[in-house]
Amino acid sequence: MKTSIRRIRHTALTAGALALASAAATGPQATAVGPQDRGDTPSRAQTRQIASSTLGTDLQITLTAVRSTSDPYAATVRLATYTQADGRWKLRDQETVGAADGWFWFPLTGSQAVCQFSTASAPPQPIAVSLLITPSIGCSPTHRYHLRDGEIVPDEARGGSTGKTGASPSRPAGATGGTSR
Repeated sequence: MKTSIRRIRHTALTAGALALASAAATGPQATAVGPQDRGDTPSRAQTRQIASSTLGTDLQITLTAVRSTSDPYAATVRLATYTQADGRWKLRDQETVGAADGWFWFPLTGSQAVCQFSTASAPPQPIAVSLLITPSIGCSPTHRYHLRDGEIVPDEARGGSTGKTGASPSRPAGATGGTSR
């Protein structure tokens, strides 16, 4: 019995030493971080793609939740367009949906996060986004945009948001008593 415990301990210590030696040799910059789940380092916000639509062969529209670095419960939602060039998707434009840090991280990254995400390739290439605020509050009002020459333009009169820079409220949407529908 003592022999098998010693073997297990020796194996565990050896594996731990190898892991530490490997981490020391490669340094912190070698941490593998995927494009959809960043956030292993404190300086980089955790992200999660929550929806995507490809129009034709050269335009992709994505919704990405970006976890706040100052409030672990808050998130920003980024609407982005990518164009295909030389076999790669390249960022064309991005817009903040709602306010910066104006959403809750956990509902946004759950399975029912997207209430509406519609896109169309016919001009004016409309985009409509409605996201879950919380399960008890329900979905947000629809944020509407369209594309003009590949750039995202909010439809102000129809519920779009102006999020190129974005304001930062003290708490995410719905935390102070709900939203209007």
